[in-house]
Parts: sequence; structure tokens; C-alpha cells
Amino acid sequence: MPELPEVETIVRGLARKIVGKTIAGAEVRLARIAVAAPTVDFAAEITGERIVGVRRRGKYAVFELASGSSIVTSLRMTGRLVVARNGQPELPGTHVVLHLNGRARLRFSDVRTFGRMRLVGSHEEWDRELGVEPLSSSFTPEAFIGMLSGRTTPVKALLLDQRRIAGIGNIYACEALWEARIRPSRPSGRLTKPATHRLRRAIVEVLGRAIEMRGTSIDDYVDADGLQGSFQNNLSVYGKTGRPCPRCGASIVRTVLAQRGTWWCRRCQK
Repeated sequence: MPELPEVETIVRGLARKIVGKTIAGAEVRLARIAVAAPTVDFAAEITGERIVGVRRRGKYAVFELASGSSIVTSLRMTGRLVVARNGQPELPGTHVVLHLNGRARLRFSDVRTFGRMRLVGSHEEWDRELGVEPLSSSFTPEAFIGMLSGRTTPVKALLLDQRRIAGIGNIYACEALWEARIRPSRPSGRLTKPATHRLRRAIVEVLGRAIEMRGTSIDDYVDADGLQGSFQNNLSVYGKTGRPCPRCGASIVRTVLAQRGTWWCRRCQK
């Protein structure tokens, strides 16, 4: 958390606010949060750069700079990226502030300090180990079938593997498997072709709905304006231990799979 829909929502908000702006200066209050090459000073290197684009890759927010370099930001569990004006109070745990022309401030806060902002060069393949984007044209039925074929890994664990599919986390893996009526522990390679098609369709639809509702705010997530999303009001199984399944009425259970809490319905997820 944040996962693909949350990062996509943040990126869309940032794109409206900071693309075209110049970084007039940077404050790095906790050195390990903002990193660059060993001989490069993060704050000094980005000062004077113009932000020419903002995009998402998996769970990462990427700020494209005019020089060809990029600032790759991982929010991890509690990271927040919020654009504010002078005088607006800071969120707790604000560790990096980018001062932009026009008196705007891009603040990166992270109370648990797991997140990172990393300056990467134009030729650095920082995302070479990330898998396919599930909302891209590359996420075809054939590609998904090939991804699952012959694997004994539980299907939920495979969905969380960022080397295969980039951006899906615990919330949306649980929700998509429920939508597709698939037991989370089922070996990936044992899914039938119809089940595989159902799951792929569920992944795309669940992620799309979550983006429309600006993400899921359960703990710390807010968008680039500091506002919460609303998909938490439409979750079917995630975090719903003991509540009735919206489809069949059986109690939702929580089990642990691949060291992650997993919510599902024993009756309708076979």
C-alpha cells in the first residue's frame, strides 16, 4: 500500500500541478530517503531541473526531468506525495521538499521511512525487473496464460510478484480473486483456461474501478491534494473477516498466504 490505483491517482494529480515547473531548490531532511549515485548530491543535482512529465510504473511514481534523468519514487507502506503552497502545514514525517517555481512545494512524507526518492540517469534501466503493466495492451490473455502455465506457486502469490505483473498488491489481489471465484491458494498452473480469462478480466476491472474512485484509503494513503480515495467503501472481501460474502452470504475468512493476510470466501472461491 499504496498499490497501482493509488499511485496512478497521485501521478494524475501531480501531472496537473507540477509538469512544466522548475525545481528551484530541494530540502533533504533525512539523507537515506533521497538517494543518487555515490558521488552525486541529490539536492544539488536536481536544483534547476524542469519537470517535463510524471508517470507511473508499477507502484512507482516517476518524475521525468528535462536533462533526461528521472526521480523514481517508491511510496512503500506510508509514503505520501502532496503539492502544497507556502504556509500550508506539513504532514508528519516530511523528509523531502522540492521547492518549485510559483511558490508550490512538492512534499514527500513517510512516517515509517521505508519510501525512497532515487535520482536515475537517462540510460539506467531501473525497471528492468518489473513485469507487465496489467492495464497495458501487453497484458493479453495469451501472455497471462503463459505466465501461469506450469507453475505450482499459489495464484495469489504470483499476482503479488512484481517481476511478473507490476502494480498489484494485497488489496487488489484479494478483490480480483474474489471477483473471479478463484481460491487464493490454488496452484497457478492448475487454473483452467476459463478461470484464467475470468481472473485477467477481474484484475483489469477491479483496478479500473479503483482508479475511478481515486484509490483505497484504509491507513495513510492520500492523493496529491491530500485527499482520501473512496474505493474502501466498495471492497468485497479485503479486511472483511467474519462479514457475509456479498455474493453468497457465507462468512469471509482470513488466512495467511505467502506471509500476507488473505481474505476470501470458502463457499464461492473454489
